[in-house]
Amino acid sequence: MSNSATAITPEAFFGEVRKNWGWLLALGVVSLALGFVGLGYCFALTLVGVYFFGWLMVIAGAVELFQAFKCRGWKSILWQLLISVLHVGAGIVVILDPLLASSVFTLFLAAAILIAGAARIWVALQHRDHKGWGWMLFGGAVAVALGALIALDWPESSFLVIGLFIAIELIVNGWAMILLALAARTAGGSSSPTNQPA
Repeated sequence: MSNSATAITPEAFFGEVRKNWGWLLALGVVSLALGFVGLGYCFALTLVGVYFFGWLMVIAGAVELFQAFKCRGWKSILWQLLISVLHVGAGIVVILDPLLASSVFTLFLAAAILIAGAARIWVALQHRDHKGWGWMLFGGAVAVALGALIALDWPESSFLVIGLFIAIELIVNGWAMILLALAARTAGGSSSPTNQPA
């Protein structure tokens, strides 16, 4: 029993987070604040997100291109060169025309949400004899409705959707970091009595 008790101590679970919980809390507050600010500037956040993605594609393609030239004698080098050139080209197109890129991304996003929601509904209907299938059905219906709303309002929705998703991600991430920091702080303050010998 002593081994199982030591495996779940705050030191084993949180590690260095217990000492640096303040930094994690500050990062969470900043992420949360940026997320709420981003909700008011979804269009600008969409452009920033698309630009960032475009540069990532260019950098990744350039690294792949460099790696392909370093791997001489590789049978698939021509395919690797083609993929890297496509990545660089696609990244440049995204950077040069972020509005077009956001429009295309939003359409793909709407289709992905619709398909995922429909699949969730199908799985829920297959599990009608099990508890909780109604929640899965509800989640699938919400996803289908969200995907349909994005698709029906396309291309106007492309100016806001990506930025909105980024803002929501910042808010969720910030809130998660705040909760983790507070949990680490509480664990750090309550761990000392349990370590003393009886």
